[in-house]
Amino acid sequence: MTPNDPVLIDRLLSVPARWAVVGLSTNTARAAHGVAAYLQALGHTIVPVHPRAETVHGEKGYARLADVPGQVDVVDLFVNSSRVGPLIDEAIEIGARAVWLQLGVRDPEAEERARAAGLDVVVDTCPKIEGGRRGL
Repeated sequence: MTPNDPVLIDRLLSVPARWAVVGLSTNTARAAHGVAAYLQALGHTIVPVHPRAETVHGEKGYARLADVPGQVDVVDLFVNSSRVGPLIDEAIEIGARAVWLQLGVRDPEAEERARAAGLDVVVDTCPKIEGGRRGL
């Protein structure tokens, strides 16, 4: 396993970007809900991606990554590891610049496909935890 690059994490968290948060719903008990609010507080734009396409934190939701209009900078995956491969392939197809796999979310083969396609990859950690370590 390649360790996460701290410079990459710093850049992803500190440079305002558009984050597609896959698995984000209106369920406030889910980690994605709090992390998305945190990303907004850092100045990022969030785009909820969930089969129900719900509006979350004032942002219109979409059922699939392919449905999201405009540029997506980071695809943040709050899904079971078994779903990561196809989602990373979609992230590549839509021209995302990075993928962030949340705590416990791994798919080494898909992660390598993302790197080979030129995407930045962060795995098995959380933006809110990483931001807290950096005082953000």
